[in-house]
Amino acid sequence: MFRQENGRLIYTYDRETMWIEPWGENSLRIRATKNRAMEDTDWALLPQPEQETEIRIESREAELKNGGIRAVVTWAGKLLIYNRAGKLLLEEYMRNRKDVTDSKCSAIEVEAREFQPIPGGDYHLTLRFESLDPEERIYGMGQYQQPYLDLKGADLELAHRNSQASVPFALSSRGYGFLWNNPGVGRAVLGKNITSFEAYSTKQMDYWVTAGDTPAEIEEQYARVTGTVPMMPEYGLGFWQCKLRYQTQEELLSVAREYKRRNLPIDVIVIDFFHWPKQGDWKFDPVYWPDPDGMVRELKDMGIELMVSVWPTVDRESENYQEMLEKGYLIRTDRGFRVGLDFEGATIHFDATNPGAREYIWEKARKNYYEKGIKIFWLDEAEPEYTAYDFDNYRYYLGPNLQIGNIYPVDYARAFYEGMEAEGQKNIVNLLRCAWAGSQKYGALVWSGDIASSFSSMRNQLAAGLNMGLAGIPWWTTDIGGFHGGNPNDEAFRELFVRWFQWGAFCPVMRLHGDREPRQPQVGTTGGATCCSGAANEVWSYGEEVYEICKKYMEIREALRPYTRELMAEAHEKGTPVMRTLFYEFPEDEECWKIEDEYCYGSDILVAPVLYPGITVRSVYLPAGPVWTEYATGRRYKGGQRVEAVCGRDTIPVFLKDDCQPLPIDS
Repeated sequence: MFRQENGRLIYTYDRETMWIEPWGENSLRIRATKNRAMEDTDWALLPQPEQETEIRIESREAELKNGGIRAVVTWAGKLLIYNRAGKLLLEEYMRNRKDVTDSKCSAIEVEAREFQPIPGGDYHLTLRFESLDPEERIYGMGQYQQPYLDLKGADLELAHRNSQASVPFALSSRGYGFLWNNPGVGRAVLGKNITSFEAYSTKQMDYWVTAGDTPAEIEEQYARVTGTVPMMPEYGLGFWQCKLRYQTQEELLSVAREYKRRNLPIDVIVIDFFHWPKQGDWKFDPVYWPDPDGMVRELKDMGIELMVSVWPTVDRESENYQEMLEKGYLIRTDRGFRVGLDFEGATIHFDATNPGAREYIWEKARKNYYEKGIKIFWLDEAEPEYTAYDFDNYRYYLGPNLQIGNIYPVDYARAFYEGMEAEGQKNIVNLLRCAWAGSQKYGALVWSGDIASSFSSMRNQLAAGLNMGLAGIPWWTTDIGGFHGGNPNDEAFRELFVRWFQWGAFCPVMRLHGDREPRQPQVGTTGGATCCSGAANEVWSYGEEVYEICKKYMEIREALRPYTRELMAEAHEKGTPVMRTLFYEFPEDEECWKIEDEYCYGSDILVAPVLYPGITVRSVYLPAGPVWTEYATGRRYKGGQRVEAVCGRDTIPVFLKDDCQPLPIDS
């Protein structure tokens, strides 16, 4: 039943085998299967050096201790996990009569690790834990379009969709972090009575758990086993200009020239989708982009980097479709016509899980973009997006979508990261619309997808960005103003735009994007021209008052450059989020665990975005300990209290800690 082998504790009963082994500091990896052998795929986890552990085996139970974490498994197979102080962190939810001496013995016959066979093979897996504390708070888990920072009580789909990214690492107020190390489609229920994780089709259970005294300790231990972001390049620290979509080379250059004429700080400008003849061609359409080499040179002379959109979709009429089909580089469908996304053409996605397909798409991008001097890519549709999210209908090189589909955005980012790295590029960053655990090590800057332009949507993005950081994805951004809709001439939208722009100055990357109304006339008749453009979306497109506010916050962002660079170094070295919940910086202040509408930009700046229309004053909680200086007024306040902060249309509440001066105070 119990044995020790290669530094791991092994439990067997009937057909089940469970491995408990050290995996990083104060951390354990736990796997179980009812198949004849354990799979050796590490998924999000990186190999770790051997740890000194203590293993004890007795007749009724066994335990493994790794630093500050200890796992105990009973003869009946129930697993309990404790921290160094002996506090019970996790206890499997088992309700059966296998061990009648267990205080939770029950006749309802519910297993903690339920491997429900799927006809023909493999299992629908459900892992259950007790909810040990109804006051527990749970954070992380990726990006979901809802306004809740604390996820206790939430029911989450473990699957990717446009604007939804499942990154299944949870950080608990009870002092543990938990990674569901399974890239299959499933479900997590963080309930008041039971916590459960499901995989709808899998061969085994695989999760990682760590114990720590502070959120920062937990986050850093997680980063060491899944990887950290590269160092953010200098052009990632400033302002990025984008819209849906610049239709011609001259239109894009005229916008860049205007930014420089106005002496506005700008680091990056973006060419969005359908600049190609057909999806899957991965090149400029010469009709609308006749001299991309000259365009890139002119932009570089202005000190502006060019980012280009790449889609993973391949049109059946693309020049590359037949070759990719022959080589097995396309995602397959188990039923029906081989189409994944029906948008401006019937398309199917390249299979990012196939190493050959990754090399193929990078070679196209290298030849048609990279050699022209383009060194940032916008890897859109990274979920991948399907017209119908029938997850059971798609099959990849690595296996069925149901079993491994959530790994797709990791491998999509990997294709470009490894290609760029092979070219000698350092400090790689690429923009993606999705991520899974481990995406960060491939330079993934994630944005929150095609979201609505509304205050309620903005509130969702604040929760999403903070939870993404806690899920181990420190590079995160959002479309300033939202994506869908918004007329630059509408006063109500201008108010939303201003509030979003102000907040954007204190996001990891400050990026303006959106599909504005009214739509613009079609330019040309061939290639991607049928995908029309939205209205103008430059900072001067919203009237003079808004322009002056935007200019102010662009200059604030520029003044923050040295400070932001330091935050990016922390993310690179330790996995520290750039946007941090208040409790991350002040875990001893109980009130900070309750605050969901403020955050720290690094350790020295507190930001309280204006999340509702018509607000001129808002209540802000200042964490206990420091003295805080209100940036707009220069007033100083002792921490541990709420204050009424000014937030006229040109101001959002920002407070600076102690005597730190990441921003100059003129007041």
